[in-house]
Amino acid sequence: MQGGGCFTLTVQEQIKEYITSQPEPKRSDMQALHRIILQVMPACKLWFLDGKNSENITVSNPNIGYGFHTIKYADGKTREFYQIGISANKTGISVYILGIKDNKYLTQTYGKKLGKASVSGYCIKFKTLKDINIDILEAAIRYGVEATR
Repeated sequence: MQGGGCFTLTVQEQIKEYITSQPEPKRSDMQALHRIILQVMPACKLWFLDGKNSENITVSNPNIGYGFHTIKYADGKTREFYQIGISANKTGISVYILGIKDNKYLTQTYGKKLGKASVSGYCIKFKTLKDINIDILEAAIRYGVEATR
């Protein structure tokens, strides 16, 4: 609460605050990624998760989410969540591409072409955008969006 008033920041304001709170060059890279994802998904739902659980304990890095899909769990429960996410981490940036069924697909299809990045089943991590091929990252994001339509 600022200025004694009680108000809630919009998701867009939370995203802007989160990005501008990052040190350079991470801030510029996050702004560039934000723009790229919004070009791929122009009218998508935006999410901001502060990384805290229901007890207000930090359990993950804050992250920005884009898009919308329903996750189905093995027990039959479902949860609404984003398709693409980005998050600053200690050493750089993580891009999450959620909902891809084959957890080897990202690594096999984009891993070698991405540049200096580590790729797992749904996460691409890199230090800075200049270390990776942005066109390949964008292709991976586009694939993830199509896979969860």
